[in-house]
Amino acid sequence: MSAAIFARQDGVWLNEPQRWTAQGDSLEIITDKATDFWQKTHYGFRRDSGHFLGFRTAEAFTAELRVQGNFQELYDQAGIMVRIDAEHWIKAGIEFSDGRAMLSSVLTVGQSDWATAPYAHDASDFRMRVTVADGVVRLQTSTDGKTWPLVRLAPFPKAQSYLVGPMACTPERAGLQVKFTGFSLKPPLGKDLHDLS
Repeated sequence: MSAAIFARQDGVWLNEPQRWTAQGDSLEIITDKATDFWQKTHYGFRRDSGHFLGFRTAEAFTAELRVQGNFQELYDQAGIMVRIDAEHWIKAGIEFSDGRAMLSSVLTVGQSDWATAPYAHDASDFRMRVTVADGVVRLQTSTDGKTWPLVRLAPFPKAQSYLVGPMACTPERAGLQVKFTGFSLKPPLGKDLHDLS
């Protein structure tokens, strides 16, 4: 796919933000107030109001994305999302929680889970990679686009195609500015689980 993927016409907004611009391979958004993706667990509520720009995939793929943002308020978050529908998706990236930026992923199959870990690198500039194949999702992160340690490996519903792309939410406020670049969508890499290249 073209390097200028954010300028393509095949991206589909879910909850398009009021303020966004796309130029070349760069997408910049400013989040709207009280935006979130979550289904039921612990809190009981259902929210499907986060910002997501999805690009249609094949049944197996690898996607990568660079994310730059200043995460400061509780639950500020941005990263990558793979979605079938409102109750079948995964999102992963940086989320501000417990007073610091955390590496975060939420897998939702009817209900949401949430896994976090302290992020020891520069949370204002990071990369995410997601591979979906054969009913499995593999999430990786990178600081430099060269080394990709594992974030998560999990079962994921099989589908003929998915939507994948940048995601951002601010459940407690508005105004998080996020820049997404370097988005790529390719056939699945098929690398060994411990091959971090």
